[in-house]
Amino acid sequence: MLGAMTEPHFGGTEGPPPPHQPPYQPPPPGYAPQPPGYPPPGQQYGQYPQAYQDPSAPYGRHPLTGEPLSDKSKIVAGLLQLIGLFGLVGIGRIYLGYTGLGIAQLVVGLVTCGIGAVVWGIIDAVLIFTDKVRDTEGRPLREGT
Repeated sequence: MLGAMTEPHFGGTEGPPPPHQPPYQPPPPGYAPQPPGYPPPGQQYGQYPQAYQDPSAPYGRHPLTGEPLSDKSKIVAGLLQLIGLFGLVGIGRIYLGYTGLGIAQLVVGLVTCGIGAVVWGIIDAVLIFTDKVRDTEGRPLREGT
């Protein structure tokens, strides 16, 4: 019984013939067809529109309050304030424009042999990093450097 079964023969003649296709016609000389997704010839490609920049907030706006951001960086100010751990106290406050407070921190560091400066510097750096300190114009410090 098994000998009576045969494999089907595939000779390429099974099924209906494929539909007739016209022969290939090359494009006219000197002109290639435009690939899809490209602009028509003569039109600019890759030009982006002018980005909007708020003239009253050149460094952006605070994401929660919408206030214009300062030109001073929170990271730079905080790291400069932490340099006080090595004896240069008040540099972060001077960077932010609070010259009097920076000089006061320097004087406290000299009077207390650095102990008061280290404590004040760490507390001040934490305040700067947690958005509790603003620049001299009252704007929040921007992220990044």
